[in-house]
Amino acid sequence: MNQGDFVRRMESGSSAIYGAPSQWQRVHVDLQLLLLLMVLAGVGLFVLFSGSGQSLYYVNHQLINYAVGFSVMLATAQLPPRLLDRWAFLPYCGGVLLLVGVLVFGIGAKGAQRWLEIGGFRFQPSEILKAAVPLMLASYLGQRSLPPRFKHVLFALVFMAIPPVLVILQPDLGTAILIGASGFFVLFLAGLRKRYLLFAALAATAILPLMWFYVLHDYQQQRILTMFNPQADKLGAGWNIIQSNIAIGSGGLHGKGWMLGTQSQLDFLPESHTDCSIAVLAEEFGLIGVSLLMGLYLLIIGRCIIISLRAQSMFGRLLAGSITLTFFVYVFVNMGMVSGILPVVGVPLPLVSYGGTSIVTLMLGFGMLMSVSTERKRSS
Repeated sequence: MNQGDFVRRMESGSSAIYGAPSQWQRVHVDLQLLLLLMVLAGVGLFVLFSGSGQSLYYVNHQLINYAVGFSVMLATAQLPPRLLDRWAFLPYCGGVLLLVGVLVFGIGAKGAQRWLEIGGFRFQPSEILKAAVPLMLASYLGQRSLPPRFKHVLFALVFMAIPPVLVILQPDLGTAILIGASGFFVLFLAGLRKRYLLFAALAATAILPLMWFYVLHDYQQQRILTMFNPQADKLGAGWNIIQSNIAIGSGGLHGKGWMLGTQSQLDFLPESHTDCSIAVLAEEFGLIGVSLLMGLYLLIIGRCIIISLRAQSMFGRLLAGSITLTFFVYVFVNMGMVSGILPVVGVPLPLVSYGGTSIVTLMLGFGMLMSVSTERKRSS
């Protein structure tokens, strides 16, 4: 048997080992993840219609947000992981430049300067870094021996620290923490040594008092204090947490019924169509409704974990794993924030709360996950 016969047999054998690619795999779409995300988006519209006071304006705009988000996801899924790895620095550098632009030319609202407006389109550049930072760190660490050496950890920390510092200056502490967490997950999954983790924990503990006095603004300090005692300022800083807890508790097991919640329909519940969407769901559908939503989130996270475990490259594993953990943190922080076990930091409930840039960023991350999930088919 000559070399040509051997190559042809290997090519035909690879199809037998991995199986012929399905129609969905040919277009680089993970069907299970896609269906779960579509169901979650449907739940989001259902809750938004009630939480917004039956406003078709918000529903129609959210449909546009979903259309753009799913389009971005499907387009990103077509990019092979090796291409994402090679050009990872571009979205990172572009995002950092946009953050600098926010500080210079940004649009302010409610005491914060977080938005840019280009051609009549307003967006929040810090959302882009939630995907760009783990992409950059996965590319940097995936090309080096793991666990990472000390110098590689230092370089990774520099890459990870620049965006959060710029975001804190806006100020937007919640988003800064989430961006930093997305980068830390890459370091953690890369096999960060225990002594580095211990040093980081000790350093964070030592820095906390300095952050309290020199970094946190008065309203941010008040949010943390309110978490421990919301009753101290019932009509002020504690209003959001108190009303959210009333909505969650009054829903009971079965809830009051769709569009029958008093807290949201009578406007006692603030931000009922954005950050407090889970409180609307809890009041109208009770513990059962919240449990079903949490189950849906767990199914999505479980599917993402499977994708990360099956990734064919270290870059793919680090990227998919960090995106999965970051998505989990979004869900946990929002639910903890609304229920009062975490301070209010303005994190929307993924794909349920009303939002534009946040939805597109989330779908960008899921698009990269789908790209990783079909890496084997591209290489076979």
